[in-house]
Amino acid sequence: MKILVVGLGLIGGSICKALKKYTSHLVVGCDINHDIEYSALRDVAIDREFNGSFEGFDLIIMSLFPEATEEYLKKNIENFDKNTLITDVCGIKGSFSERVKNMADKYGLRYVGIHPMAGKEFGGYHNSSSDLFQKANFIITPFENSDESDTELLKNLAKEIGAGKIIVTSPENHDKMIAYTSQLAHVVSSAYVKSPELSLECGFSGGSFQDMTRIATMNERMWTDLFMQNREHLVYELDILIKNLNEYSEALRNSDSDKMLQLIAEGRQLKEENLRHRQGQPN
Repeated sequence: MKILVVGLGLIGGSICKALKKYTSHLVVGCDINHDIEYSALRDVAIDREFNGSFEGFDLIIMSLFPEATEEYLKKNIENFDKNTLITDVCGIKGSFSERVKNMADKYGLRYVGIHPMAGKEFGGYHNSSSDLFQKANFIITPFENSDESDTELLKNLAKEIGAGKIIVTSPENHDKMIAYTSQLAHVVSSAYVKSPELSLECGFSGGSFQDMTRIATMNERMWTDLFMQNREHLVYELDILIKNLNEYSEALRNSDSDKMLQLIAEGRQLKEENLRHRQGQPN
């Protein structure tokens, strides 16, 4: 295929590098920062820079923040080749995907969103990697009336760049689940590092501290956009977490060892059940 990747940050850059390493597709890169395009050319992460013509592309992968994705499409979608499939890698789908689909439908184009579940502490092209998606979960979010061949194309692309478990679900269910599995964890990490003890942790921390704080370095512009567009599902998960945390706090305040033991045991049992379930699921 002839593929255009718009936005050469961590995910877009990694997609380009993975496509060049593991496939024979022709990859064209587009970024507002032309120095990044030059870097991608030098790294052989792309075959050429975008020259302004959208003609002949089989697939356009939008690798921008949600707001920037919509802005780019509004400015350029009327010039897209009518045989092109559009996808995006945004961590939000729901109403965002509805708006993108409406734009695509208006111009006789096809759109199906994707969400590769991969990342790093730090973003940007220079942190991108051809192996970022190896064994990573990969979500595809077609609509009820989406063409099955488009979903299959994206499945095959995910396999080509090394994805592990590939999930096909609705845009709405994607947002419901991502609020729990991803966005809630980012909120917790951001809140966790706001303790006054953070500056004193050196020499006292281990793996648990690193696990809890790794994603606190998230990009505030992107994640604010993601949180706000999924606020209903995220508030629901936050309320559950706060309720559960209050139970632990109450047990401590009351010196209630039996209650604390019960709470910890419940968490252990739920996680063990979750692990058994994951091990029993085929890819």
